[in-house]
Amino acid sequence: MNNSHTPQESLLTAAKSIHESIKPHANLRLAVVGHTNTGKTSLLRTLLEDRSFGEIQNAPGTTRHVEGARIQVNAQSAIELYDTPGLEDGIGLYDYLDQLSHYHQQRLDGPDSIEAFLDSPESKGRFEQEARVLRQMLVSDAGLYVVDIRDPILAKHKDELAILARCGKPLIAILNFIHSENNYLQEWRETLARLGIHMSIEFDTVAPAIDGQAQLYQKLALVLDKHSQALEQLAQNIRQQRELRKKMALHLLADMLIDIAAFKVSSQTESEALQRQWHSVQNQVRGRENQFIKDLLKHYRFSAADYPEQSLPIEGERWGMDLFNPDALVDMGIHVGKGFAAGAMAGAAVDVFTGGLSLGAAALLGGVVGSVWQGMDKWGKRLLGKIQGYEELGVDDAVIRLLGLRGLQLIDALEHRGHAAQEVVRLEQSTIKQWQEGSMPEPINQARAHPEWSKLNKTFEEDNEREKSLTELMRFLRM
Repeated sequence: MNNSHTPQESLLTAAKSIHESIKPHANLRLAVVGHTNTGKTSLLRTLLEDRSFGEIQNAPGTTRHVEGARIQVNAQSAIELYDTPGLEDGIGLYDYLDQLSHYHQQRLDGPDSIEAFLDSPESKGRFEQEARVLRQMLVSDAGLYVVDIRDPILAKHKDELAILARCGKPLIAILNFIHSENNYLQEWRETLARLGIHMSIEFDTVAPAIDGQAQLYQKLALVLDKHSQALEQLAQNIRQQRELRKKMALHLLADMLIDIAAFKVSSQTESEALQRQWHSVQNQVRGRENQFIKDLLKHYRFSAADYPEQSLPIEGERWGMDLFNPDALVDMGIHVGKGFAAGAMAGAAVDVFTGGLSLGAAALLGGVVGSVWQGMDKWGKRLLGKIQGYEELGVDDAVIRLLGLRGLQLIDALEHRGHAAQEVVRLEQSTIKQWQEGSMPEPINQARAHPEWSKLNKTFEEDNEREKSLTELMRFLRM
């Protein structure tokens, strides 16, 4: 039995974040708590890298029960994360706890006052949601209090924090939506400090920092000394997984670029034959980019729903501005030479391999870029009049540049995307200069001379030289 794995499979396996159903007696239990609709479930989705966890709606009270998941560390130790319902009536519950204290005619400490509440009829009635939260807090090692810093600080927030503090467990504030322009970040910091909560972590669940998850666990390790080793290991594992994931993403992109650069199709010089063959080439190139996008989304644990605007990669139609549209190249900052065709043969590179082209074919192709046409001014019609035969159709360098730019942009967008994000992925204007200008990377030039390197060609052969060029291209893409 063959148990070998391709490099892609090995890297994908290593890069996956592992979580599963809760089992008892985990090393560290964290209750994710807070006011309703502040991003608690979103935090879980991002930490677990699972966009299907829980339910997210822009409405209060979406989570109505406690739901948990486990993150494994080195396949042994585990951290349990519990998503809890939102606190809805902190002011009312705070007053009720005071009433219970008078009823018992004694001063109850924090945990005892919570236990008294959980034994009361109101814990199954008016304050049923709050009771679920507090029960989970009592059996957890710490609480992560999620704050939507876009919200002003109200009395209900202060009462919630005072109630949670009575559980006698460390409470760490998670400051969510930090990228919002209008926020109350400083006010929240000051209020938390006055209430005795001096540990707060900025973490945007929709667009976390590249190293955000690792930093979060490292900061938790400072507060939860008993579990610091597991948290430090988790932070280290996350960094390793991120590096492997980025490496695999660049491998997917480089593999696509090699396939398309090496892709060659022979054609007769007649007008109809050329256009028919070039149409086939375009469709195959679009299909290859389609497959790259699907693989990349799956690799980052996203789906077609995260990228619906780009209908070419997902549905096989056009991706925004078409690959072979000169305007798409200009918009991406790619220089288009005067020989780039704008008609039916746009984006074609033509190489003579058995003679050349007739004058009739030359008039048809006009500005098509290729080894003959780029030298038209030098050789003129004298050369074209003498040579006849077939030509190879391939993809122009400008299209390769566009593919490289769009691939790098999408990788960057997914690297910065949290699994709680509800907005679709949008690619920003590229600032990647090495694909907009300068000479083509050498691996692309090498691929041009090796049609057998393209999986789009029937003559495809996997060999060491292709792998070397692919590895070198990955280094170029990382620049």
